[in-house]
Amino acid sequence: MSIRVQTAPFDPGAELNAVHAGELGVGAVVTFTGYVRDINQDAAIEELFLEHFPGMTEKALAKIRDEALQRWPLIGAHILHRVGPLSLAEPIVFVATSSMHRSAAFAACEFIMDYLKTRAPFWKKEHTTTGSHWVDGRDSDTLAAARWEAADKETR
Repeated sequence: MSIRVQTAPFDPGAELNAVHAGELGVGAVVTFTGYVRDINQDAAIEELFLEHFPGMTEKALAKIRDEALQRWPLIGAHILHRVGPLSLAEPIVFVATSSMHRSAAFAACEFIMDYLKTRAPFWKKEHTTTGSHWVDGRDSDTLAAARWEAADKETR
Protein backbone atom coordinates (compact mmCIF):
# COMPACT_ATOMS: atom_id res chain seq x y z
CA MET A 1 0.00 0.00 0.00
CA SER A 2 1.45 3.27 -1.03
CA ILE A 3 1.02 6.99 -0.61
CA ARG A 4 2.99 9.10 -3.08
CA VAL A 5 3.03 12.82 -3.77
CA GLN A 6 5.29 13.70 -6.65
CA THR A 7 6.07 16.18 -9.40
CA ALA A 8 7.05 13.51 -11.92
CA PRO A 9 4.52 12.19 -14.46
CA PHE A 10 3.23 8.64 -14.02
CA ASP A 11 1.77 5.89 -16.19
CA PRO A 12 -1.67 4.81 -14.90
CA GLY A 13 -1.37 1.43 -16.64
CA ALA A 14 1.92 0.67 -14.94
CA GLU A 15 0.46 1.78 -11.60
CA LEU A 16 -2.52 -0.55 -12.08
CA ASN A 17 -0.28 -3.50 -12.89
CA ALA A 18 1.77 -2.85 -9.75
CA VAL A 19 -1.37 -2.86 -7.56
CA HIS A 20 -2.15 -6.53 -8.05
CA ALA A 21 1.30 -7.92 -8.88
CA GLY A 22 1.96 -10.88 -6.61
CA GLU A 23 -1.31 -10.49 -4.68
CA LEU A 24 -3.06 -13.81 -5.33
CA GLY A 25 -6.04 -13.00 -3.10
CA VAL A 26 -7.08 -10.00 -5.20
CA GLY A 27 -10.38 -10.62 -6.95
CA ALA A 28 -11.12 -6.99 -7.80
CA VAL A 29 -9.18 -3.80 -8.42
CA VAL A 30 -10.98 -0.49 -8.84
CA THR A 31 -9.07 2.56 -10.00
CA PHE A 32 -9.69 6.22 -10.58
CA THR A 33 -7.38 8.38 -12.65
CA GLY A 34 -7.98 12.13 -12.82
CA TYR A 35 -6.58 14.21 -15.70
CA VAL A 36 -6.02 17.90 -16.41
CA ARG A 37 -8.88 18.95 -18.67
CA ASP A 38 -8.92 21.85 -21.07
CA ILE A 39 -11.93 23.68 -19.66
CA ASN A 40 -13.39 24.44 -16.24
CA GLN A 41 -16.49 26.53 -15.59
CA ASP A 42 -16.46 27.81 -19.18
CA ALA A 43 -12.84 29.00 -18.98
CA ALA A 44 -10.17 27.56 -21.28
CA ILE A 45 -7.37 26.07 -19.19
CA GLU A 46 -3.78 26.36 -20.38
CA GLU A 47 -2.05 24.83 -17.35
CA LEU A 48 -2.81 23.73 -13.81
CA PHE A 49 -0.59 24.20 -10.78
CA LEU A 50 -1.07 22.13 -7.62
CA GLU A 51 0.39 23.34 -4.33
CA HIS A 52 0.70 21.30 -1.13
CA PHE A 53 2.41 21.16 2.27
CA PRO A 54 5.11 18.45 2.13
CA GLY A 55 4.83 16.04 5.04
CA MET A 56 1.41 17.32 6.07
CA THR A 57 -0.12 16.22 2.77
CA GLU A 58 1.24 12.68 3.01
CA LYS A 59 -0.09 12.37 6.57
CA ALA A 60 -3.54 13.52 5.45
CA LEU A 61 -3.53 11.02 2.56
CA ALA A 62 -2.44 8.21 4.89
CA LYS A 63 -5.29 9.07 7.27
CA ILE A 64 -7.82 8.89 4.42
CA ARG A 65 -6.36 5.57 3.24
CA ASP A 66 -6.34 4.16 6.77
CA GLU A 67 -9.98 5.11 7.26
CA ALA A 68 -10.88 3.25 4.05
CA LEU A 69 -8.94 0.21 5.31
CA GLN A 70 -10.97 0.29 8.54
CA ARG A 71 -14.31 0.55 6.71
CA TRP A 72 -13.85 -2.16 4.07
CA PRO A 73 -12.05 -5.52 3.80
CA LEU A 74 -9.36 -4.29 1.43
CA ILE A 75 -6.19 -6.00 0.38
CA GLY A 76 -4.68 -2.75 -0.79
CA ALA A 77 -5.28 0.99 -1.11
CA HIS A 78 -2.95 3.22 -3.11
CA ILE A 79 -2.94 6.97 -3.62
CA LEU A 80 -0.63 8.81 -6.01
CA HIS A 81 -1.06 12.57 -6.44
CA ARG A 82 0.91 14.98 -8.59
CA VAL A 83 1.90 18.49 -7.53
CA GLY A 84 3.57 21.37 -9.30
CA PRO A 85 2.88 22.48 -12.88
CA LEU A 86 0.68 20.16 -14.94
CA SER A 87 -0.07 20.31 -18.65
CA LEU A 88 -3.36 19.51 -20.35
CA ALA A 89 -4.26 15.79 -20.50
CA GLU A 90 -1.65 14.81 -17.88
CA PRO A 91 -2.74 12.47 -15.08
CA ILE A 92 -3.10 14.28 -11.75
CA VAL A 93 -4.28 11.57 -9.37
CA PHE A 94 -4.41 7.78 -9.27
CA VAL A 95 -6.35 5.87 -6.63
CA ALA A 96 -6.54 2.09 -6.58
CA THR A 97 -8.29 -0.20 -4.15
CA SER A 98 -8.11 -3.97 -4.20
CA SER A 99 -10.13 -6.59 -2.38
CA MET A 100 -11.43 -10.11 -2.74
CA HIS A 101 -14.75 -8.78 -4.04
CA ARG A 102 -15.78 -5.80 -6.15
CA SER A 103 -18.24 -4.08 -3.80
CA ALA A 104 -15.60 -3.21 -1.20
CA ALA A 105 -13.15 -2.04 -3.87
CA PHE A 106 -15.74 0.21 -5.57
CA ALA A 107 -16.96 1.79 -2.33
CA ALA A 108 -13.47 2.36 -0.95
CA CYS A 109 -12.19 3.95 -4.16
CA GLU A 110 -15.13 6.35 -4.25
CA PHE A 111 -14.71 7.15 -0.54
CA ILE A 112 -11.01 7.93 -1.00
CA MET A 113 -11.69 10.23 -3.95
CA ASP A 114 -14.50 12.04 -2.11
CA TYR A 115 -12.21 12.67 0.85
CA LEU A 116 -9.24 13.64 -1.33
CA LYS A 117 -11.39 16.39 -2.82
CA THR A 118 -12.44 17.73 0.60
CA ARG A 119 -9.82 16.78 3.21
CA ALA A 120 -6.46 16.65 1.46
CA PRO A 121 -4.32 19.80 1.67
CA PHE A 122 -3.95 20.56 -2.04
CA TRP A 123 -4.61 23.88 -3.73
CA LYS A 124 -5.21 24.25 -7.47
CA LYS A 125 -4.31 27.29 -9.48
CA GLU A 126 -5.65 27.46 -13.01
CA HIS A 127 -3.82 29.36 -15.68
CA THR A 128 -6.41 30.36 -18.28
CA THR A 129 -6.48 32.45 -21.42
CA THR A 130 -7.77 35.37 -19.30
CA GLY A 131 -5.41 35.06 -16.31
CA SER A 132 -4.68 32.88 -13.30
CA HIS A 133 -6.78 32.11 -10.23
CA TRP A 134 -6.98 29.71 -7.31
CA VAL A 135 -9.81 27.20 -7.59
CA ASP A 136 -12.47 27.11 -4.87
CA GLY A 137 -13.85 23.85 -3.54
CA ARG A 138 -17.12 22.66 -5.04
CA ASP A 139 -20.34 22.18 -3.13
CA SER A 140 -20.88 18.90 -4.99
CA ASP A 141 -17.60 17.54 -3.54
CA THR A 142 -18.63 18.55 -0.03
CA LEU A 143 -22.01 16.83 -0.46
CA ALA A 144 -20.36 13.68 -1.80
CA ALA A 145 -18.05 13.47 1.23
CA ALA A 146 -20.89 14.26 3.65
CA ARG A 147 -22.79 11.12 2.65
CA TRP A 148 -20.04 8.95 4.16
CA GLU A 149 -20.42 10.78 7.47
CA ALA A 150 -24.19 10.39 7.26
CA ALA A 151 -23.74 6.66 6.68
CA ASP A 152 -21.57 6.50 9.81
CA LYS A 153 -24.32 8.12 11.88
CA GLU A 154 -26.90 5.65 10.56
CA THR A 155 -24.80 2.67 11.63
CA ARG A 156 -24.26 3.92 15.20
